[in-house]
Amino acid sequence: MQATEAVGGALPAPAPERGFGTLDSDSFTKIILTELGNQDPLEPNDTGALLDQLSTIRSIESDTSLNKTLSSLVDRSEFTGAASLIGQRIATTDDPLNPRLVTSITQSSDGIQVGLDDGALVDLRSVGTILGADGSSGGSAS
Repeated sequence: MQATEAVGGALPAPAPERGFGTLDSDSFTKIILTELGNQDPLEPNDTGALLDQLSTIRSIESDTSLNKTLSSLVDRSEFTGAASLIGQRIATTDDPLNPRLVTSITQSSDGIQVGLDDGALVDLRSVGTILGADGSSGGSAS
């Protein structure tokens, strides 16, 4: 899922991670064990700070996994909701006086697209009004 600004424009892709940002917990554990094995027994390092860092990394990994799961659920929910538009007439924000029949819903890397009876594909975010199948007003999509 791609992040979007409040006004609907796409945000730039995040920069690739480098250095310690790419370490997973297994790699970090190996670094800790290596450091502990190589330290001077007469002047040991503070392992508490290392364990705090390991705990932080595990928490970040858990948050990242949860974020991916929630994003996937939101995507599925949006797609399922959009599917209920099939057979309904909609008007877009760009062309509010020309309601058209929804014939299909597709999902791509660009987001959810609404297929119309005239062959046009419009972004789900551009749906301004949802009309009943008979053309009666079903409410605004905003």
